[in-house]
Amino acid sequence: MVPVSPIVRPDLSTIDALARLQLAARRLGFEVRLCHASRELKELIAFAGLDGVLRVEARRETKEREQRLGVEEERELHDPPG
Repeated sequence: MVPVSPIVRPDLSTIDALARLQLAARRLGFEVRLCHASRELKELIAFAGLDGVLRVEARRETKEREQRLGVEEERELHDPPG
């Protein structure tokens, strides 16, 4: 994932660079996913018609993050997972 929160004033040059980055990554068999995108960047990506190409990760809700960081219940090795 590529954090794009430092992009304060996105413009079409920004979108062009991100699209080229995605293209290069796909040629190598990878995919670029953008995270922490501003509303302006998301809108500009959609306006350019590249929202199907440039994947923007949705922000997780606080509750969801807390659940993922929770401690798993301790169990014995011979106990089945549950």
